[in-house]
Amino acid sequence: MIKGFREFIMRGNVVDLAVAVVIGGAFGAIVTKFVESIVNPIVASFGGGGEIGWGIQLGDKGVKETFVDFGAVISAAINFVIIAAVVYFILVVPMNKLQERRKKGLVEEPAAPAEDVLLLTEIRDLLRAQNNA
Repeated sequence: MIKGFREFIMRGNVVDLAVAVVIGGAFGAIVTKFVESIVNPIVASFGGGGEIGWGIQLGDKGVKETFVDFGAVISAAINFVIIAAVVYFILVVPMNKLQERRKKGLVEEPAAPAEDVLLLTEIRDLLRAQNNA
């Protein structure tokens, strides 16, 4: 049972997934700060006047919970696209290239049978011929 678990853990897909999750999580924090500090102010500057940016106020003007913030949705979409692009180009593309190289290396022409195998095959054929005669 432990051997099967070890094989499962060491399978390429599980290790690749673990690396992608760790790297994606760490990089996600960097991208989130980038979006909050640089992208959000730019998106908010294109919105309506004031500091609230793109959005619609529903109901009372003083209630923060009734503001529909389109800028936050746009920022989250930009955040997702940046993280997805980095994970793809840093992790997925190199792993695909590595798998292609491995496949090319594994496809070899079958080796010629060993001398002892050829001798045993010849003996087998001779014995069949003697038994049929």
